[in-house]
Amino acid sequence: MPYGYLGRILRVNLSKDKLSIEYPDEIFYRRYLGGEGFVAYYLLKELKPGIDPLGPENKLIFAAGPVTGVPIAGNSRNSIGAKSPLTGGFGESEVGGYWGAELKHAGFDAVIIEGKASSPVYLWIHNGEAEIRDASHIWGLETGDAQRVIREELNDNLVRVALIGPGGENLVRYACIMVDLKDAAGRTGMGAVMGSKNLKAVAVRGSGRIEVSDKRILTELSKHLIQKVKDMRLCEYGTGSLFEEYAASGNLPIRNFRDGEFQNAAALSAKNVKATVRVGMEGCYACPIRCKKIVKIDEPFTVDPAYGGPEYEALASLGSNCGVDDLKAVCKANEICNRFSIDVISAGVSIAFAMECYENGLISDKETGGLKLKFGNAEALVRMVEMIGRREGLGDLLAEGVKRASEKIGKDSERFAMHVKGQEIPMHEPRFKKALGVGYAVSPTGADHMHNFHDTFLTPNSQELSVLAELGILEPIPLEKLCPGKIRALIYAVDWRVLDNCLLLCSFVPWDYVQKTSIVRAVTGWNTTAWELMKTGERITTMARVFNIREGFGRKDDWLPERFFNPRISGVLSDTAIDPEEFREAIDTYYKMMGWDENGVPTREKLEELDIGWVASLL
Repeated sequence: MPYGYLGRILRVNLSKDKLSIEYPDEIFYRRYLGGEGFVAYYLLKELKPGIDPLGPENKLIFAAGPVTGVPIAGNSRNSIGAKSPLTGGFGESEVGGYWGAELKHAGFDAVIIEGKASSPVYLWIHNGEAEIRDASHIWGLETGDAQRVIREELNDNLVRVALIGPGGENLVRYACIMVDLKDAAGRTGMGAVMGSKNLKAVAVRGSGRIEVSDKRILTELSKHLIQKVKDMRLCEYGTGSLFEEYAASGNLPIRNFRDGEFQNAAALSAKNVKATVRVGMEGCYACPIRCKKIVKIDEPFTVDPAYGGPEYEALASLGSNCGVDDLKAVCKANEICNRFSIDVISAGVSIAFAMECYENGLISDKETGGLKLKFGNAEALVRMVEMIGRREGLGDLLAEGVKRASEKIGKDSERFAMHVKGQEIPMHEPRFKKALGVGYAVSPTGADHMHNFHDTFLTPNSQELSVLAELGILEPIPLEKLCPGKIRALIYAVDWRVLDNCLLLCSFVPWDYVQKTSIVRAVTGWNTTAWELMKTGERITTMARVFNIREGFGRKDDWLPERFFNPRISGVLSDTAIDPEEFREAIDTYYKMMGWDENGVPTREKLEELDIGWVASLL
């Protein structure tokens, strides 16, 4: 067994109340690595096409990686995957904090959960053992109360808990899984899958340690990183310190991606968070970058610091994208999302969709229960988040996501539904970053900003450009261009982003590609190269694509909402739009560079080249 792994995967069948342990061989670990790689493998191998994502046939996979829990910064993450109830396709999300490291210390590389319990349960994993325990008494509780009860029962306040609140129990299609209340596996609705299985939580505790091949190299790299950390903006503000700059450039979504003017952007900046409501900063397991905000508010809303604070995606989705500049209201809405286990991005985009429908007369006070659901109404924002979590009134419809909500409302409301493949679009503007828009369109999970490429990486003097040179991307490309060179950069960068999701390295830790390769060699003892690792990222991207094709997705789904092919109606980007023909050509170029046919189907030869010829039989 290679270093960095435990060689043990726990399988839990909730329908049969049965637990077992599997022992994969080294080739399995090297080919799929961990995290998203394990998710892609098990979903393709074990799920039948067309199953109900909220049925017992779906499988929920918690997977660490070789780097998770080892002595190097950025080692804290784990992946969670299943067939997505939001998109009906490949579902996967990552989360930081302490849970992933604790799972490894408890003796397992991954947990595969299948079936459905007859009544609410939680899973307790500790030092190589596991048991299914009754959770009837905590079903219905918000995340904070449920975590408190679990820790009291286990008599250990250091137990790490991944759990759902009422949002997951009520099968909100974009419910997330919360870890230690502050950290979210936010996207693709993994919390709804957990709720559909009557699984309230997975609690872990372990005293084991992970052996690595070369501690000296990891120590040297850690010392190098500490010098870089001193100058990182993340340590002072966390995400969102560029809020005003994003508003000025056009990257900030405003009123459902419609407008270009937001007068009080400074109110939502992380700088203002620090100056007014922040009471501390926290980080993840063994990481020197303390990038997570902790906020506390007493009036007019009470915000409990136990639930952390809003990062950029929350500040924008619940703030500017809903036309709300009330920081305290945004912090409260973010806290409710964490208490209820709801994805902040999808929640904000769903509410912005409803606000635009309301202002255009497509829904009325009758549907909103009297709420004046206009852009900028902070009280309505806060109330609607809770209604979504409880599936009350209009919240029941919005809990389905904007794609299904627009289909139900009709009346041409799909014009206001900002999604790709059913997943709501994150808080980065594709009219400003066109290659990012291509990344949204082709993403297997629906629109995603993390396993993606940001066009600003290729602007002159960009720090990222100097790092991309390690991949042979040597020259800047103008921001407004969407050319084959941009698509090449998108593909190379995404290969490494997906690799991060397999290794479970944090994207915020500034390791370059050479250093990442050194980390993997030092942890595992493998004679791996940057080439092998990059091909692993491509392999997993391709496997996720095959999963979606098997579920009925195709070229027609690799597209953006029509809004982005028109300019904003005011302010920044009011003279800028994506050209649909240019975008179509960019998709063609992407397919060809990936070794896919004109419909986006990977060729048999490409699958063989990626060492996954067995996948061809699934197409």
